Amino acid sequence: MLQQLRINNFVLVHRLNIEFSQGMTVITGETGAGKSIAIDALNLCLGQRADISMLREEKERTEVCATFQIEKYNSAYQWLEQRELQDQDNPENCILRRVINSDGRSKAFINGIPVSVTQLKEIGQYLIQINGQHTSQLLLKNDYQLKLLDDFCENHLILKKMHKDYYAWVKLKQQVANFQKKCAENEAKKQLLQYQIEELDLFDLKEGEFNELESEYHRLSNSEELIELSQSTLRLLSEDENVSIFSLLHKTNQDVDKLCELDPKYVEVQSMLQEALIQIQEATSEIQSLSSNIEQNSGLLFEIEQRMSQALQLARKHHIKASELVELHRTLKSELERLIDFSESEDILIEQEQQTYHLMLETAQILSDRRQQGAKRLSSAVSKSIKKLSMENAEFSIILESEQNKVTSSGIDNITFMLKANLGQLNQPLVKVASGGELSRIALALQSLTADKSSIPTLIFDEIDVGISGATASVVGNLLRKLGKKCQVICVTHLPQVACCGEHHFIVEKYTENEKTTTKMTALSQERRVDALAKLLGGSKITDTAIANAQEMLSQLA
Repeated sequence: MLQQLRINNFVLVHRLNIEFSQGMTVITGETGAGKSIAIDALNLCLGQRADISMLREEKERTEVCATFQIEKYNSAYQWLEQRELQDQDNPENCILRRVINSDGRSKAFINGIPVSVTQLKEIGQYLIQINGQHTSQLLLKNDYQLKLLDDFCENHLILKKMHKDYYAWVKLKQQVANFQKKCAENEAKKQLLQYQIEELDLFDLKEGEFNELESEYHRLSNSEELIELSQSTLRLLSEDENVSIFSLLHKTNQDVDKLCELDPKYVEVQSMLQEALIQIQEATSEIQSLSSNIEQNSGLLFEIEQRMSQALQLARKHHIKASELVELHRTLKSELERLIDFSESEDILIEQEQQTYHLMLETAQILSDRRQQGAKRLSSAVSKSIKKLSMENAEFSIILESEQNKVTSSGIDNITFMLKANLGQLNQPLVKVASGGELSRIALALQSLTADKSSIPTLIFDEIDVGISGATASVVGNLLRKLGKKCQVICVTHLPQVACCGEHHFIVEKYTENEKTTTKMTALSQERRVDALAKLLGGSKITDTAIANAQEMLSQLA
């Protein structure tokens, strides 16, 4: 529940520190005094959009801090625990703080730890529910109607299971879709690989073959030049008797022989020249042999050109070098072998998805049956309650329609709140026939019936009694007081019949100090409370009759 609210420099508030208690608390004050200012400040702590207009004039920043006590079973406790935002010394305390600077920037904190505004909103939904004059419009939304019914039926555990089963099915359904997509991609890839391998099988390029083809092509395409150069070389080496290298070297060798006879020092030169002569003879013989084997085969050259062209074309197709085609061939074969046939696994996955789907439908049906039974009880209880709120001839009912082919995480049910407002009228959807006042009363009746079953510990009602007076206002007051036995209730009201039902009473007053308007909020003693109620009853002038009526109203609830 909300324990404390501290406000500094917020709109008309200079400094305010309010202590709240369990039960029903009422806030009253004159029109324009700022009765809703505490709720506005609290909204800021719960993640409402910040605005510099919220700053008190001439102040650098505004700060609002709300302290809550939370039980271990509360969703807020678990939320804090999961995000490691608990106060380790006092885990059952939760302090929300919001600061707005004059430059428009704001900061948010949970238990002193900086957080985002989104996180304030997330935890806020587990701590407080604020019902304003327009909150009853939520009753026209189907998802809110379903939430109220589930709260009344205490469907929290089965709803949790429904969510779990639904998302387990959605996950498997997505896995099946992904698997089938992968199978299709796999099959397409297999077909491509098979085509590529067949093409390479047909070409059948051998290891090192392309390099050999290049070498052979180079030799055949240059055969004429090879023959011409070979013949020229032979002539220079030995065929021309007068100027050939062999004849000149032979004559030189003869002269060196004579030199050796005259001087033995020339023996080493003689040996080198004899070796050179032998090398020239061997080179001549080799060139003669090679030149005699030079092939001029235009047909073979054409065949080689064709095969090289095919190899280069295949290489370009795969964006590799022609010499890498053999390795690519091996790689593609290996990849094709690694591809798995998914058909058997797909059948298993589809069977799992179907089993999960049927389990989810079973949970949805159990949830639907609970809702059908609860809808009858809730319809009867709301009808009884609104009759006490000056809707004597009204009948409230709930229509539930189940569609198993339209499953969501909330189940298979479509809900419609129905109302027959007066005798002789047809039973129609709430959205078509209910007036604002009727919606407020139905909302209040539903709130009182579901409050003890909801996990939200604090309910705030901001002038929801607008348009209600007399005996109906007394019924509303008693209803809120009764609701305060189940959870913490804070009610901003202008009706004495409602205000007298509060166990705690605050009055909001506006005054001028140092030529500045300031709003303050004060807890009332029993004596001052009589005066406040008398003022609500009789206006600005408090009469003895008004005081007597106020005392009587309070004594009846004592």
